Amino acid sequence: MRTSALLLSAVLLGALACDQHRAEAHAGARDRDAPLASPSTLDLAERFAPYEAACFVVLDLESGRVRRWNPEQAATPLSPCSTFKIPNALIGLETGALAGTDQVLPWDGTTHERVALNRDHDLRSAMDASVVWYFQEVARRVGTQRMAGFLASVGYGNQDISGGLTQFWLESSLKISADEQVAFLARMLRGELPVSDQTVQGVTDILEQRREGDVVLFGKTGSGHQSLGWFVGWLTRPGGTSVFACNVESTGVYGRDVRALTEQALEDLALLPPEPGR
Repeated sequence: MRTSALLLSAVLLGALACDQHRAEAHAGARDRDAPLASPSTLDLAERFAPYEAACFVVLDLESGRVRRWNPEQAATPLSPCSTFKIPNALIGLETGALAGTDQVLPWDGTTHERVALNRDHDLRSAMDASVVWYFQEVARRVGTQRMAGFLASVGYGNQDISGGLTQFWLESSLKISADEQVAFLARMLRGELPVSDQTVQGVTDILEQRREGDVVLFGKTGSGHQSLGWFVGWLTRPGGTSVFACNVESTGVYGRDVRALTEQALEDLALLPPEPGR
C-alpha cells in the first residue's frame, strides 16, 4: 500500500510539473507575441526632427530592451511597400514556389523606367534591385490561400490581402507599423516562424547590406509613391543582435533616404561603426 501511495504521489508531482512547464511555455510565447511596449525613448531629434512624420525603433534581441524615437508614429500602420519582399521571399522558398535563392524568373519583355528591372533575375538580384515584377510572380505562385494563411500564422500587420494578390503590399490593403516590423523580424531571428532554418538562412544571406569589421548590417528598403520611405532589418555584432525599423512620411523621401538616416542613427547609438571615409 505504501509503495502504491508513493507511486501515485510521484505521478501527481510529475503531472503538476508538466502543467507548470506548459503554463510557463504558454506565457513565454504570449510575451514574445505581445506588442513592443517598452517606455524607453531615444534622443535623436537632430536626425529626425526635420521630417513631418518619422520614427525609429530598435530592439536588443538578447535583453529584450526596446528604444524608440516617436512612439506614436512607431505604432501607426502603414503600407510595407518593398519591405514586404522579406516575408514574400520566406513563403516563396518555404512553399517551393521558389526552388532556391538562385531561382531565375524570366523578364516578360515589359519595359520599366528603371533599367535594372528589364532583365531576368534570381531571388538575390531581385531583392537587391527591389524588382517588383519578380515578387509579384512569387506571390502568384504561392497563391491567395497560402499567402493569407502564412500572414495569419506569422501575425504580419493587419494581414489584409484584399487589395489583390500582386498588389496588396504596394500602398494598398496590407498595413504594418514599425513596432510590428521589429516584432516580426525578431520572431524570424529567434526561429519562431513556421519556416525552416534553411529558409531563414537563405533570406538572411541575400539581405546583407554592409560590413564594418565584425559588425554586419542586414535590411530592406521600401518606397511609396505618396512620400513614404522604410528601412527595416537588423545588425549583428560581438555584443549581440539589434533589430530595427524606421519609416518617414515626408515629401520627396524614399527608401534609400531612410536607409541613410537609419545608418546614421545606428552610428549615433554606437551600434554601427562609422563608414570609412565619411
